[in-house]
Amino acid sequence: MTSPHAALSTAAQLFDGDGGEKPTPRAILTLDALDLAALLCSRVCHDVISPVGAIVNGLEVLEDEKDAEMRAFATELIKKSAKTASARLQFCRLAFGAAGSAGASIDTGDAESVTRNLIADDRTKIVWNAPRVLLPKNKVKLMLNLCLIAGAAIPRGGVIMVTVEGEDAATCVSVSATGTYARLSHGVPALLAGRPETDSVDAHGIQAYYTGLVARACGMDLSVATTAEGIDLRAVPAARAEASA
Repeated sequence: MTSPHAALSTAAQLFDGDGGEKPTPRAILTLDALDLAALLCSRVCHDVISPVGAIVNGLEVLEDEKDAEMRAFATELIKKSAKTASARLQFCRLAFGAAGSAGASIDTGDAESVTRNLIADDRTKIVWNAPRVLLPKNKVKLMLNLCLIAGAAIPRGGVIMVTVEGEDAATCVSVSATGTYARLSHGVPALLAGRPETDSVDAHGIQAYYTGLVARACGMDLSVATTAEGIDLRAVPAARAEASA
């Protein structure tokens, strides 16, 4: 059961000041377009450089090694690394890229496929409770980026559950992560709100900051809740969030 103090709306409770009677909300950080592009590119490069480097190493072994066992090992390394690099690039294309022209929609079935290829393994299970429909691309980007945050919250593995409810403008997205020692990285709620604690964003925090940007672009309000089992990330239409408040 969620503690009454565990839930945090990322659009509120982030203030400057020394705890006086009238704290002022910290301003949402606006990044220069070039800085945003550079940081996102750094993030994507970080994700793919490891498997690509492993492919290069495997090819070098094949060129120099005569031992059949070592050559078989190198071949297997190349196959595995190529599959990993492909999965990461396909995911990044939908999560960060244009993925079609302005105003395009994306099939949630494609979103499920790239998420499973990227995250699901022997330690992590994906439960996908979303109908196969076309959604505006920003809502699909938001869903995928919330999955990344959820995956990072369970480094030892666990279960990620993705739920999509409602239709059209009333669509709500929930992503939960449960697992051993499940927790969000420090500063993620502030980054989702666009109000990083240091008033700056680096390549490590750009993905959470970008998730908040995408949410606001499609008129969604983000909230984060910590439970005894893990974490819950929820995106609802801003108008609905205001009415509930």
